[in-house]
Amino acid sequence: MSVRQAQDNMNIEKFDPKLLKKLYVPAPKSKKGENGKVLIIGGSELFHSPAFWAFEVASRIVDMVYFASTPLNNEILKGLKGKFINGILVPRGRVFDYIEEADSILIGPGLPRDDGLGEEEESTKIITETLLSRYPHKKWVVDGGSLQVIKLEILPKNCIITPNAKEFSKLFNFQFSISNFQSNPNDQIIKIQNKVSEFAKKYRITILLKSPVDIISNGEKNIMVSGGNAGMTKGGTGDVLAGLVTAFYAKNDAYLSTTCASFINKKAGESLGKKVGIYFNASDLVAEIPKIMKKYI
Repeated sequence: MSVRQAQDNMNIEKFDPKLLKKLYVPAPKSKKGENGKVLIIGGSELFHSPAFWAFEVASRIVDMVYFASTPLNNEILKGLKGKFINGILVPRGRVFDYIEEADSILIGPGLPRDDGLGEEEESTKIITETLLSRYPHKKWVVDGGSLQVIKLEILPKNCIITPNAKEFSKLFNFQFSISNFQSNPNDQIIKIQNKVSEFAKKYRITILLKSPVDIISNGEKNIMVSGGNAGMTKGGTGDVLAGLVTAFYAKNDAYLSTTCASFINKKAGESLGKKVGIYFNASDLVAEIPKIMKKYI
Protein backbone atom coordinates (compact mmCIF):
# COMPACT_ATOMS: atom_id res chain seq x y z
CA MET A 1 0.00 0.00 0.00
CA SER A 2 1.41 3.37 -0.98
CA VAL A 3 1.55 6.45 1.21
CA ARG A 4 -1.11 8.14 -0.93
CA GLN A 5 -3.42 5.11 -0.79
CA ALA A 6 -3.06 4.89 2.98
CA GLN A 7 -3.83 8.56 3.39
CA ASP A 8 -6.84 8.41 1.07
CA ASN A 9 -8.28 5.31 2.74
CA MET A 10 -8.08 6.77 6.25
CA ASN A 11 -8.21 10.48 5.66
CA ILE A 12 -4.64 10.69 6.91
CA GLU A 13 -3.04 14.07 6.40
CA LYS A 14 0.40 14.47 4.95
CA PHE A 15 2.32 16.90 7.12
CA ASP A 16 2.74 20.19 5.35
CA PRO A 17 5.60 22.35 6.70
CA LYS A 18 3.36 25.35 6.04
CA LEU A 19 1.48 24.31 9.19
CA LEU A 20 4.45 25.58 11.16
CA LYS A 21 3.50 29.09 10.09
CA LYS A 22 0.32 28.72 12.15
CA LEU A 23 2.26 28.34 15.39
CA TYR A 24 2.07 31.23 17.79
CA VAL A 25 5.04 33.58 17.45
CA PRO A 26 5.62 36.30 20.09
CA ALA A 27 4.78 39.80 18.91
CA PRO A 28 7.74 42.20 18.74
CA LYS A 29 6.27 44.36 21.51
CA SER A 30 4.95 41.55 23.69
CA LYS A 31 5.58 41.68 27.42
CA LYS A 32 7.08 39.14 29.76
CA GLY A 33 4.62 36.39 30.57
CA GLU A 34 2.44 36.88 27.50
CA ASN A 35 4.20 34.19 25.46
CA GLY A 36 3.50 31.15 27.54
CA LYS A 37 4.14 29.66 30.96
CA VAL A 38 4.81 25.95 31.36
CA LEU A 39 4.88 23.76 34.45
CA ILE A 40 6.81 20.47 34.36
CA ILE A 41 6.11 17.87 37.05
CA GLY A 42 8.48 14.93 36.92
CA GLY A 43 11.74 13.38 37.95
CA SER A 44 12.56 10.98 40.77
CA GLU A 45 15.48 9.77 42.83
CA LEU A 46 16.17 7.24 40.08
CA PHE A 47 15.45 9.42 37.05
CA HIS A 48 16.33 13.12 37.19
CA SER A 49 17.33 13.76 33.57
CA PRO A 50 14.01 13.13 31.71
CA ALA A 51 12.19 16.09 33.26
CA PHE A 52 15.27 18.26 32.85
CA TRP A 53 15.47 17.55 29.09
CA ALA A 54 11.82 18.55 28.77
CA PHE A 55 12.55 21.71 30.76
CA GLU A 56 15.54 22.59 28.60
CA VAL A 57 13.63 22.57 25.34
CA ALA A 58 10.55 24.34 26.76
CA SER A 59 12.70 27.12 28.23
CA ARG A 60 13.83 28.01 24.72
CA ILE A 61 10.26 28.62 23.54
CA VAL A 62 8.01 30.00 26.29
CA ASP A 63 8.54 32.92 28.67
CA MET A 64 8.69 30.90 31.87
CA VAL A 65 9.10 27.28 32.93
CA TYR A 66 8.25 26.13 36.43
CA PHE A 67 9.97 22.89 37.43
CA ALA A 68 8.54 20.69 40.19
CA SER A 69 10.50 17.59 41.15
CA THR A 70 11.60 15.74 44.26
CA PRO A 71 13.53 17.63 46.95
CA LEU A 72 16.68 15.75 45.92
CA ASN A 73 16.30 16.67 42.25
CA ASN A 74 15.64 20.30 43.09
CA GLU A 75 18.87 20.35 45.09
CA ILE A 76 20.76 18.75 42.19
CA LEU A 77 19.47 21.42 39.82
CA LYS A 78 20.32 24.19 42.26
CA GLY A 79 23.83 22.78 42.28
CA LEU A 80 24.05 23.15 38.52
CA LYS A 81 24.00 26.91 39.08
CA GLY A 82 24.94 28.24 35.66
CA LYS A 83 22.80 25.68 33.84
CA PHE A 84 19.55 26.21 35.71
CA ILE A 85 18.96 29.90 35.11
CA ASN A 86 16.00 29.74 32.76
CA GLY A 87 13.22 28.69 35.10
CA ILE A 88 11.89 28.50 38.64
CA LEU A 89 12.22 25.50 40.95
CA VAL A 90 8.94 24.67 42.66
CA PRO A 91 8.75 22.42 45.75
CA ARG A 92 6.31 19.57 45.14
CA GLY A 93 4.31 20.77 48.12
CA ARG A 94 3.63 24.09 46.37
CA VAL A 95 2.80 22.73 42.94
CA PHE A 96 -0.88 23.64 43.41
CA ASP A 97 0.07 27.32 43.54
CA TYR A 98 1.58 27.19 40.08
CA ILE A 99 -0.89 24.98 38.21
CA GLU A 100 -3.47 27.70 37.72
CA GLU A 101 -0.79 30.14 36.55
CA ALA A 102 0.64 27.78 33.93
CA ASP A 103 -0.74 27.78 30.39
CA SER A 104 0.20 24.14 29.87
CA ILE A 105 1.46 21.39 32.17
CA LEU A 106 3.62 18.34 31.49
CA ILE A 107 3.41 15.51 34.00
CA GLY A 108 5.24 12.21 33.97
CA PRO A 109 8.80 12.40 32.59
CA GLY A 110 11.04 10.63 35.04
CA LEU A 111 8.23 9.67 37.43
CA PRO A 112 8.73 6.00 38.34
CA ARG A 113 6.18 3.24 38.59
CA ASP A 114 5.10 2.93 42.19
CA ASP A 115 7.18 -0.23 42.65
CA GLY A 116 10.28 1.86 41.90
CA LEU A 117 9.68 4.69 44.34
CA GLY A 118 12.34 5.83 46.78
CA GLU A 119 11.60 5.75 50.49
CA GLU A 120 10.58 9.42 50.67
CA GLU A 121 8.85 9.69 47.27
CA GLU A 122 5.14 10.10 46.74
CA SER A 123 3.10 7.65 44.69
CA THR A 124 3.19 8.51 40.99
CA LYS A 125 -0.35 7.19 40.62
CA ILE A 126 -1.67 9.33 43.47
CA ILE A 127 0.15 12.48 42.31
CA THR A 128 -1.01 12.10 38.72
CA GLU A 129 -4.61 11.16 39.34
CA THR A 130 -5.05 13.78 42.05
CA LEU A 131 -3.79 16.62 39.86
CA LEU A 132 -5.59 15.55 36.68
CA SER A 133 -8.85 15.12 38.58
CA ARG A 134 -8.56 18.41 40.45
CA TYR A 135 -7.62 20.50 37.41
CA PRO A 136 -9.38 18.93 34.39
CA HIS A 137 -9.75 22.36 32.74
CA LYS A 138 -6.00 22.85 32.34
CA LYS A 139 -4.00 22.00 29.20
CA TRP A 140 -2.28 18.76 30.23
CA VAL A 141 0.41 16.74 28.47
CA VAL A 142 0.76 13.30 30.06
CA ASP A 143 3.94 11.30 29.46
CA GLY A 144 6.31 8.70 30.87
CA GLY A 145 5.70 7.33 34.34
CA SER A 146 2.25 8.88 34.64
CA LEU A 147 1.04 6.95 31.58
CA GLN A 148 2.20 3.70 33.14
CA VAL A 149 0.06 3.96 36.27
CA ILE A 150 -3.13 5.91 35.58
CA LYS A 151 -6.60 4.79 34.58
CA LEU A 152 -7.92 5.97 31.23
CA GLU A 153 -10.97 7.48 32.85
CA ILE A 154 -8.74 9.96 34.69
CA LEU A 155 -7.47 11.61 31.51
CA PRO A 156 -9.04 15.07 31.12
CA LYS A 157 -10.85 15.81 27.88
CA ASN A 158 -8.62 17.63 25.38
CA CYS A 159 -5.39 16.55 27.05
CA ILE A 160 -2.42 15.29 25.05
CA ILE A 161 -0.72 11.98 25.74
CA THR A 162 2.67 11.05 24.26
CA PRO A 163 3.14 7.30 24.79
CA ASN A 164 5.76 5.04 23.30
CA ALA A 165 4.62 1.65 21.97
CA LYS A 166 4.94 -0.10 25.33
CA GLU A 167 3.04 2.61 27.21
CA PHE A 168 0.31 2.71 24.55
CA SER A 169 -0.11 -1.08 24.66
CA LYS A 170 -0.47 -1.11 28.44
CA LEU A 171 -2.73 1.92 28.68
CA PHE A 172 -5.21 0.78 26.02
CA ASN A 173 -4.71 -2.99 26.38
CA PHE A 174 -3.83 -3.23 22.71
CA GLN A 175 -0.79 -5.33 21.90
CA PHE A 176 1.32 -4.62 18.84
CA SER A 177 4.92 -4.42 17.68
CA ILE A 178 6.73 -1.63 15.90
CA SER A 179 9.76 -3.76 15.10
CA ASN A 180 9.00 -3.77 11.38
CA PHE A 181 7.84 -0.17 10.97
CA GLN A 182 8.98 1.29 7.67
CA SER A 183 9.04 4.82 6.36
CA ASN A 184 5.98 4.03 4.22
CA PRO A 185 2.68 2.98 5.82
CA ASN A 186 1.97 -0.75 5.60
CA ASP A 187 -0.97 -2.83 6.80
CA GLN A 188 0.37 -2.98 10.35
CA ILE A 189 0.80 0.78 10.64
CA ILE A 190 -2.66 1.39 9.20
CA LYS A 191 -4.13 -0.98 11.78
CA ILE A 192 -2.37 0.87 14.57
CA GLN A 193 -3.45 4.24 13.15
CA ASN A 194 -7.05 3.00 13.23
CA LYS A 195 -6.70 2.17 16.92
CA VAL A 196 -5.01 5.47 17.75
CA SER A 197 -7.86 7.33 16.05
CA GLU A 198 -10.47 5.15 17.75
CA PHE A 199 -9.08 5.73 21.24
CA ALA A 200 -8.52 9.44 20.66
CA LYS A 201 -12.14 9.86 19.62
CA LYS A 202 -13.50 7.71 22.45
CA TYR A 203 -11.66 9.59 25.20
CA ARG A 204 -11.69 12.98 23.42
CA ILE A 205 -7.94 13.39 23.69
CA THR A 206 -5.02 13.90 21.32
CA ILE A 207 -2.59 11.00 21.03
CA LEU A 208 0.98 11.18 19.77
CA LEU A 209 2.26 7.61 19.51
CA LYS A 210 6.05 7.87 19.38
CA SER A 211 7.71 5.52 16.90
CA PRO A 212 9.89 5.58 13.75
CA VAL A 213 6.68 6.89 12.16
CA ASP A 214 4.88 9.06 14.72
CA ILE A 215 1.14 8.42 14.63
CA ILE A 216 -1.05 11.32 15.74
CA SER A 217 -4.81 11.67 16.06
CA ASN A 218 -7.41 13.75 17.85
CA GLY A 219 -10.19 11.40 16.77
CA GLU A 220 -11.16 13.55 13.80
CA LYS A 221 -7.87 14.33 12.10
CA ASN A 222 -5.03 11.86 11.64
CA ILE A 223 -1.44 12.25 10.56
CA MET A 224 1.73 10.19 10.29
CA VAL A 225 5.06 11.95 10.60
CA SER A 226 8.08 10.02 9.35
CA GLY A 227 11.73 10.96 9.54
CA GLY A 228 14.47 10.99 12.10
CA ASN A 229 17.09 8.24 12.34
CA ALA A 230 18.45 5.54 14.64
CA GLY A 231 20.17 8.16 16.79
CA MET A 232 16.75 9.03 18.17
CA THR A 233 16.41 5.67 19.88
CA LYS A 234 18.59 6.98 22.69
CA GLY A 235 17.09 7.70 26.08
CA GLY A 236 15.74 11.20 26.51
CA THR A 237 14.68 11.99 22.94
CA GLY A 238 11.07 11.22 23.84
CA ASP A 239 11.30 13.55 26.83
CA VAL A 240 12.57 16.28 24.54
CA LEU A 241 9.54 15.72 22.32
CA ALA A 242 7.17 15.87 25.30
CA GLY A 243 8.72 19.16 26.39
CA LEU A 244 8.39 20.55 22.88
CA VAL A 245 4.73 19.53 22.67
CA THR A 246 4.02 21.18 26.01
CA ALA A 247 5.78 24.40 25.03
CA PHE A 248 3.72 24.66 21.85
CA TYR A 249 0.51 23.72 23.68
CA ALA A 250 0.87 26.77 25.92
CA LYS A 251 -0.23 29.03 23.04
CA ASN A 252 -1.63 26.66 20.38
CA ASP A 253 -4.27 23.94 20.05
CA ALA A 254 -3.48 20.31 20.81
CA TYR A 255 -3.41 18.95 17.25
CA LEU A 256 -1.20 21.71 15.88
CA SER A 257 1.14 21.39 18.87
CA THR A 258 1.63 17.64 18.51
CA THR A 259 2.05 17.53 14.74
CA CYS A 260 4.47 20.45 14.58
CA ALA A 261 6.49 19.16 17.55
CA SER A 262 6.78 15.72 15.95
CA PHE A 263 7.98 17.20 12.65
CA ILE A 264 10.51 19.56 14.27
CA ASN A 265 11.86 16.85 16.58
CA LYS A 266 12.47 14.47 13.68
CA LYS A 267 14.00 17.20 11.52
CA ALA A 268 16.38 18.07 14.36
CA GLY A 269 17.45 14.41 14.45
CA GLU A 270 17.99 14.41 10.70
CA SER A 271 20.01 17.62 10.89
CA LEU A 272 22.27 16.11 13.55
CA GLY A 273 22.55 12.98 11.40
CA LYS A 274 24.14 15.03 8.64
CA LYS A 275 26.71 16.42 11.08
CA VAL A 276 27.57 13.52 13.36
CA GLY A 277 25.68 10.52 12.06
CA ILE A 278 23.73 8.70 14.77
CA TYR A 279 26.21 9.74 17.45
CA PHE A 280 24.21 12.36 19.32
CA ASN A 281 22.21 12.46 22.55
CA ALA A 282 19.13 14.18 23.96
CA SER A 283 21.06 17.30 24.91
CA ASP A 284 22.32 17.62 21.35
CA LEU A 285 18.72 17.32 20.14
CA VAL A 286 17.61 20.11 22.49
CA ALA A 287 20.30 22.40 21.12
CA GLU A 288 19.41 21.59 17.49
CA ILE A 289 15.68 22.25 17.78
CA PRO A 290 15.91 26.08 17.84
CA LYS A 291 17.92 25.97 14.61
CA ILE A 292 15.20 23.90 12.92
CA MET A 293 12.52 26.26 14.22
CA LYS A 294 14.40 29.25 12.83
CA LYS A 295 14.67 27.52 9.46
CA TYR A 296 10.98 26.65 9.17
CA ILE A 297 9.24 29.31 11.28
